[in-house]
Amino acid sequence: MPRRARILAGGYPVHVILRGIDRAAIFFEDEDRWFFLDALGMASHEASVAVHAYVLMTNHLHLLMTAERTEGIPKGYRRDTEGIPKVMKQVAQGYAQRINRRYRRTGGLFEGRYRSALIEADRYLLACYRYIELNPVRASLVVAPGDYPWSSYRANALGSADPIVRPHARYMELADIESERLAAYRENRDRPRFLASLSPFCPVQSLPANAQTRAYSRWREYPGRTTKTMKL
Repeated sequence: MPRRARILAGGYPVHVILRGIDRAAIFFEDEDRWFFLDALGMASHEASVAVHAYVLMTNHLHLLMTAERTEGIPKGYRRDTEGIPKVMKQVAQGYAQRINRRYRRTGGLFEGRYRSALIEADRYLLACYRYIELNPVRASLVVAPGDYPWSSYRANALGSADPIVRPHARYMELADIESERLAAYRENRDRPRFLASLSPFCPVQSLPANAQTRAYSRWREYPGRTTKTMKL
């Protein structure tokens, strides 16, 4: 049975997820991650695809991308063989071949084709940024998203140079001045990170709104603290 073609929309961002087969590791050393990012940067540039956010975990990865090339393609939804599909095929195949050679393994590395979700509403876009860049925090790999080197958080929230990241128009609308835009983006991050850090012994979500605000304010002063040890 032939595989169903992906239905994409020109100019709309797409959330892409690629996992290791049987959820096994796909990144083994930092050199592997650098190779993947280099390949992603080159392929996305050649295909006119903008990468807005990303995170490389041990056994999977997330990307937020928008295909910009629309010449000769009717407006609206279309069956796409270029843009994002082309980037993912080129990067995934090249990376899998390198890993198999480097570690003397055989067989597939990924669990088939990547999964993707079209983001049609602007109000969901920054939430997708947030979901992607908070993955290391939810996985308890780091306390703060800025501590994880293999994501776009440092570029989007701290202004660090990252040749892969190209901001979406919705992100740019946060503020005209870069410092204010970064601050607005971090504020958008802090509250979810605060909620992600909550101890099950201290269900702040169930507190009255004013108590939540006080707890959040204290946590922002001491972001290394957890609500398990914080007096509310």
